[in-house]
Amino acid sequence: MGFQYRKRKKLSKDSWLNYSGSGVSTSKRFGPVTVNSRGGVWVKLPGGLTYRGKWK
Repeated sequence: MGFQYRKRKKLSKDSWLNYSGSGVSTSKRFGPVTVNSRGGVWVKLPGGLTYRGKWK
């Protein structure tokens, strides 16, 4: 198991600039759905669950 570096900077109410060891990306939230510029998608589900996948 290795170490990961991640940092987020808030750009506006529902968008962020994300820094990690593999580069920089942006993310935007639309209600319970968050998408990022690398094709990742997160959906908040009832009961405290989260679905994470790819949209590309």
